[in-house]
Amino acid sequence: MINSFSQWLTQSELGRYLLIREQAYFDRAVADVFGYHAVQVGVPQVDFLRENRIPWQCHVGRGSDAQVLCDPRQLPFASASLDLLALPHVLDFTEHPHVVLREAERVLVPDGRLVLTGFNPVSLWGVRRMIQGRFHAPWRGNFLPLPRIKDWLALLELEADGGAFLAYAPPFERSDWLENCRFMESAGDRWWPLAAGVYGIEAVKRRRGMRLIMPKWRKAKAGLIVGNKDHHQPVSKQSDNAA
Repeated sequence: MINSFSQWLTQSELGRYLLIREQAYFDRAVADVFGYHAVQVGVPQVDFLRENRIPWQCHVGRGSDAQVLCDPRQLPFASASLDLLALPHVLDFTEHPHVVLREAERVLVPDGRLVLTGFNPVSLWGVRRMIQGRFHAPWRGNFLPLPRIKDWLALLELEADGGAFLAYAPPFERSDWLENCRFMESAGDRWWPLAAGVYGIEAVKRRRGMRLIMPKWRKAKAGLIVGNKDHHQPVSKQSDNAA
């Protein structure tokens, strides 16, 4: 499914309309991510990591254009080895999106970053999917609700700390109709952001088990602040006869 989506994204009028906006989003989201290893899963015809400066980058997936052929549910990388992972619509075109997210969490280093995009079911794009049917890309995608994705991320201790809404125009196939709806892009951000056709999410992997334990302070009898254990120092008093 992801292969047919890639072709639609790069070859159709509506796909190219969306690609322009998603490319701009990924350019912003990955530009300031640093580290040693970055990977993009799926859509190998498009370089969504082009604005990132990490020296080692790789495109993986099921398509013949990928540098490494693999299943997104079983990435060929060691645990805690990637600093940046891009998932353009990968969750939309897999039968087990939660498993893909779990695999993403596994391969990311602590404080590593995940950037993903997905189709918003609560939009005109979602309405067209319901009316037209799910016979070909992109309408056969999962169109997962944004709150569900955020819940899955939270369960995996991937903290969502950024994102954007994209593509407010109705999903017309004709370029002139899409051009006539350009005003909806700026208006959508202001008036109906949740109705965008696509959402983007940025998340960071937090270290597990890292908890700051503070000592339990209490008042000593003499009015001094002491730690967990009783530790009373004798207080010497000067003799009345001392000079």
